[in-house]
Amino acid sequence: MTLIYRLIILLLVTVFIKMLYSEKNIQNQINISLVLIPLVMRLLMIK
Repeated sequence: MTLIYRLIILLLVTVFIKMLYSEKNIQNQINISLVLIPLVMRLLMIK
């Protein structure tokens, strides 16, 4: 179950990273990076 959870989080992280590099607006880049922080922490199993 944990493996499936981590795979889903990994998928989301990769999508957001692609969005981060394709986005031109700096405000949107900041927002995406703020969303990425908790997702990466969950991927690494850091609470």
